[in-house]
Amino acid sequence: MKPPATPALDQFRRVVLKVGSALLVDRSRGRLRHAWLAALAEDIADLHARGVDVLVVSSGSIALGRTVLGFPAGALRLEESQAAAAVGQIALARHWSEALAHHGIAAGQILVTPQDTEERRRYLNARATTLKLLEVRAVPVVNENDTVATSEIRYGDNDRLAARVATMIGADLLVLFSDIDGLYTAPPASDPAARHLPVIERITPEIEAMAGGPASELSRGGMRTKIEAGKIATGGGTHMLIADGRAKNPLRAVAAGARASWFLSGSTPTAARKTWIAGSLEPRGVLTVDAGAERALAGGASLLPVGVARIDGAFARGDAVIIRSAGGHILGRGLVAYDSDDAARIAGRSSREIEGVLGYPGRAEMVHRDDMALIGE
Repeated sequence: MKPPATPALDQFRRVVLKVGSALLVDRSRGRLRHAWLAALAEDIADLHARGVDVLVVSSGSIALGRTVLGFPAGALRLEESQAAAAVGQIALARHWSEALAHHGIAAGQILVTPQDTEERRRYLNARATTLKLLEVRAVPVVNENDTVATSEIRYGDNDRLAARVATMIGADLLVLFSDIDGLYTAPPASDPAARHLPVIERITPEIEAMAGGPASELSRGGMRTKIEAGKIATGGGTHMLIADGRAKNPLRAVAAGARASWFLSGSTPTAARKTWIAGSLEPRGVLTVDAGAERALAGGASLLPVGVARIDGAFARGDAVIIRSAGGHILGRGLVAYDSDDAARIAGRSSREIEGVLGYPGRAEMVHRDDMALIGE
């Protein structure tokens, strides 16, 4: 059987880049690798100039902050890690901002905790903020909020965080930069017979068994967490790439044919999201729409308040609701942008009236088209 073709970087329109501490920070001195970051910023600028949306998930705050605070080498206690993150995050954001500003690109800092990508209300807030930054052509720089995360709730590594963020924003490619050029059948440092795998069509138990142990002291990741990230990403319709990030301009190197490992998704971000909305969430209420709204939905429009004729059920913003026609037919499901009480107050009204009715400028859509899965799609 002919092996699957390796994708080309220029076919992707929304890309998430994950950068680990071991690449960004010189572990011997606890200082940023300025030349390496400047070269990566050149790669990002290349993508940006082609109209690609780029988001960065960057570690490094603890590694930078511990040096400033004089913490010794080795494992830190939780409160020491949080203190180091509080100091280091300021420096990390400044370095990214300056590196991207050199190319005329604005950077936006986003700090998240697991709940921000797993609880639907907070998920919608994080998603909306991130998509707005991309819309205005800024590059969001995301990190786990280590100043408040605890050992019980933290992601534990930024590989999985990057995968969750990638699926949250509908990215079609996630790039994990590492100190190895991809997945091998065994740890190449200890097994000279280990084979590099350029394309992984599906993550099987055999693929999971190939994952090695933890990486460097500065990084909380390893090949095992990268495989777990791959399961999250490909399940959400996002292709994933593990590439060697140690050289300058690592994206240009991949584009030029450098060895890497591609994890392919059998879906697209849009299709995977529609499947999740349609079948994985328990509906909390019903929105009955009028004939005009039904026609608009069939034409690909969002559901506006003016087209909602009736509200049933008690639901919170971000919950799944059934969308039903005036004749009682189920049209689909969606994630509603308002609590049931506020939804009832603005139902049947123009979006221009929302602020006057609710006292705050809410979203124009009751259910945005991107948060909707209609029957037959």
